[in-house]
Amino acid sequence: MPKPVRHYTPLDKLCLSLDQALRAIAGKAATTERAYPAAHEAEPELTAEERKHAASLMRINHAGEVSAQALYHGQGLVTRHATVSDYMQKSATEEGDHLDWCHKRLVELGSHTSYLNPLWYAGSFVIGVSAGLVGDKWSLGFVAETEKQVVTHLKKHLSLLPEQDIKSAKILQQMEIDEAHHREAAVHLGAAELPQIIKKIMRFTSKIMVKTAYWL
Repeated sequence: MPKPVRHYTPLDKLCLSLDQALRAIAGKAATTERAYPAAHEAEPELTAEERKHAASLMRINHAGEVSAQALYHGQGLVTRHATVSDYMQKSATEEGDHLDWCHKRLVELGSHTSYLNPLWYAGSFVIGVSAGLVGDKWSLGFVAETEKQVVTHLKKHLSLLPEQDIKSAKILQQMEIDEAHHREAAVHLGAAELPQIIKKIMRFTSKIMVKTAYWL
């Protein structure tokens, strides 16, 4: 006998959104429970300055994953199509792996997550909802461009990490693979090409988060 389809009321969706937000900010987002990419790597010998720098880079990536959770949650909340909703939920869960991995690495490095994570989530959630309300092809286009910029960002961070910090590098390398896959999936679902002005605004806002999360 087929399982009945659950239809959520607006109040149900609101409660689910609040739960997702709290979990993402607390680092308890849903995950696929994939293995930690750095599990079998020995902790590198880093100077205090190198350790602090590596932790700051990983804090940026953790903040980015908090934002990614919010974007997918916001877009998934308002999409009109089940296929797109499923894609957003699946991607958010995979991004949950990234959030967990970055948090683990920060703990290993003796550092902390961004103090501004609630702000990153709130701002990104509003952006995600706004993108979703414009229409699915533009919402998917926003995802595709975001992931494209994230891949570029991850490549840069891989070059900035201390050379001996293989643990952090392993995490970022797997994240890069996943983000590229998310972009390809969004394009396959019909993502529209965003105007150049929107892409420039996205890069500008990303730079603000990067510079702030490095320290806070």
